[in-house]
Amino acid sequence: MTRFQNPPEGTSQDALAGLVAEAVRQALMQHGVLLDAEALASANAIAGSVAAALHFLPQAQRLAITSFKGSWTGLASEFFRAMAEKIARAEPRDAGSRDENPKIGAGKPIARPFAERVSELQSMLIEDWAGEVAGSTYLEEKFRIPRSTLHRWQRRAEVVALRKGGRKHVFPLAQFIDGRPARGISEVLAAITNPRLAWFWLAHPCPELDGRVPIEMLRESSAR
Repeated sequence: MTRFQNPPEGTSQDALAGLVAEAVRQALMQHGVLLDAEALASANAIAGSVAAALHFLPQAQRLAITSFKGSWTGLASEFFRAMAEKIARAEPRDAGSRDENPKIGAGKPIARPFAERVSELQSMLIEDWAGEVAGSTYLEEKFRIPRSTLHRWQRRAEVVALRKGGRKHVFPLAQFIDGRPARGISEVLAAITNPRLAWFWLAHPCPELDGRVPIEMLRESSAR
């Protein structure tokens, strides 16, 4: 077996990317590397995608890449700067295209202007736009939600956790019904991976839903 062998039959590039991404996530956590949830998810996905893409290249191309003697860190930084500039240039042109918008649930598009709110939300006080929020102590005392359960939901992306300060997270109270996250929140977080952006979408009237507030719809559905 050589390092340039062909991928095993039945192993897809996406599957390999997922395996590498999970290994990177575990390594970062074991070494105490502190990244916010968005940066951690991006680092995992990027590492997995790059490793899988390399593994599926023809042998000649892989050999050429391994012969590179420059700085991989510098090369990666240059690549991401170029990608950021490319995306910034493309956004005005694509702003009117509904096909480029992310989807929620049954094919409902999220208007592109929401994506432009990320930096704005980062600079605002959470209480100014997210409604009532509370930490794990309050949720344990008032909602009878054990911290271990809350952290498990957070790890599984089943609850919206908003970073406040260094490592502290607070949780919007409107997402809980009968001591559990409303059904459907995990699907929203799968589609909108930035927790602040996800909660902004959930907590405000949505034109694509005839002006209804998504979290209210999820609460109504969960209560049935």
